[in-house]
Amino acid sequence: MEEIKGDKIQRVLQIYSKLSDGYVVNKAEEAQIYGVNERSIQRDIDDIRNFLDTDADRTGIVNSVVYDRIEKGYRLETLYKIRLKNSEVLALCKILLDSRAFTKAEMVEMLDKLITCCVPKSNQKLVQNLIRNEEFHYVEPRHKSEFIEKMWDIGRAVQESRYIEIDYFRLKDKEVVHRKVQPVAIMFSEYYFYLTAFIDDEEVKKDFDVLNDAFPTIYRIDRIRVLKVLDERFHIPYSSRFEEGEFRKRIQFMYGGKLQRVKFRYSGPDIDAILDRLPTAQIMDMDESGYTVTAEVFGKGIDMWLRSQGKNVRILT
Repeated sequence: MEEIKGDKIQRVLQIYSKLSDGYVVNKAEEAQIYGVNERSIQRDIDDIRNFLDTDADRTGIVNSVVYDRIEKGYRLETLYKIRLKNSEVLALCKILLDSRAFTKAEMVEMLDKLITCCVPKSNQKLVQNLIRNEEFHYVEPRHKSEFIEKMWDIGRAVQESRYIEIDYFRLKDKEVVHRKVQPVAIMFSEYYFYLTAFIDDEEVKKDFDVLNDAFPTIYRIDRIRVLKVLDERFHIPYSSRFEEGEFRKRIQFMYGGKLQRVKFRYSGPDIDAILDRLPTAQIMDMDESGYTVTAEVFGKGIDMWLRSQGKNVRILT
């Protein structure tokens, strides 16, 4: 094989070019091509690795030169991407704004941080312009509460299985009640964040709509007036663990209650919107006039949603 002479810079650039093009680089072969020993090629590869580590801050993509034992050589591998694309940041900004979950001051601060940290400086103005009008006219929630730090404390309590005590403003009678609960999840729905938790107190549980309810009670986090994380821990067996993903599929507007199956007739224009709204929904029958749909749901929230569909929905069972 004909040797290629050249200085170190040319050699490193050519090796890097091979790696970028998807070729596997063998140290012995490269040493023969360039007329150097294998230690020189190893130093070249180390230099390329150092460059890739530094370049990750600019590109947002972490690449590395890894040794492939099967191919008996080095190849370039993308480990992960640390920076969001412009389109991804724009989508997240739009979702944040539409959530209307935070005060205006909090929302503006989060959007600014998201754009500054995740979008290249040359494109930041473009993304800002695309959300400027919606940001200017943003309507914050009526409760006007800042609760992000409180939510973080709840999240830690969930992870560490610690009891919490809360003073909670109860809307139905405008009273503040004290509760000691086992926090199991934080959920978001329809503009609000919620704590889902189990209650041990039998005196409290006797007023439940569903006696011996196996599912958690739901509290809006912005209505928690006082929160205290206790040192006391609780234990829920793995087989009985709360799975918020499954719970979330079956609950509407975060209204708790017993598990039930509903069956209704839908004659509206977009069945996909129904199936997306009710993840457990199944089409049992369809004809020219519409669809017969069943779904497994928790509580009374489904009644509110069905009524909101007007003449497009007729409840069967």
